[in-house]
Amino acid sequence: MIHMTETLAVQTIEGFLTGEETAQLIKVLDEHLAATGWIPARPSEGMTPPEPAQAILDSAMRRALPVLHRVFPSATGTDPWLYHDLKPGDKIRPHVHGVGDPQARPQRIARVAFNLQDAESGGEFYLDTSADGALWNDVTATVGSDYAPGTRFVHEITARSGPVNLSDIAHTRWTCTPPPGTTVVYGTQLVHGVLPVAQGRVRKLITNLLA
Repeated sequence: MIHMTETLAVQTIEGFLTGEETAQLIKVLDEHLAATGWIPARPSEGMTPPEPAQAILDSAMRRALPVLHRVFPSATGTDPWLYHDLKPGDKIRPHVHGVGDPQARPQRIARVAFNLQDAESGGEFYLDTSADGALWNDVTATVGSDYAPGTRFVHEITARSGPVNLSDIAHTRWTCTPPPGTTVVYGTQLVHGVLPVAQGRVRKLITNLLA
């Protein structure tokens, strides 16, 4: 059974990749970018990396699962990874994914973000917490659900859709500056985003943690 706390938890995994794995991942991605000429149409757009990159990240996730199970005991695996590349001026506005359909199989319980490269200035990841009830819908888990009975669910809210503008509600912002090579795993019911990149480049690989 999935507990509500798993969708609201945060866990970091320092040293997610070895130095050799990181160098190989950068090589694979850079070669793919050179071959395809991919440029994101907007900061939130991601690209599906080639299979060699997926294999490196999937292997690291299998190593990390025992650590993740302390906080996300229902976790079983991940979706394919997406690559994100932010340049100066880019930002990711606050948004929240939610769980989607609580009856779907498998369930998305968290997001997993590996910091491949941090900006020289700006581009920090953040989480927003709030007591505002407008974040939550009227759905509750019932007996027979994968979630504990009574579990509440947030609305799916993006910069362009949702019942509220996240920038307008009172909130507390928690800015995250993890060490290089760290993976941040955060519950899928947490509001999050990326501050504007001032200088340099942010390279991330992101996936869903499934249960």
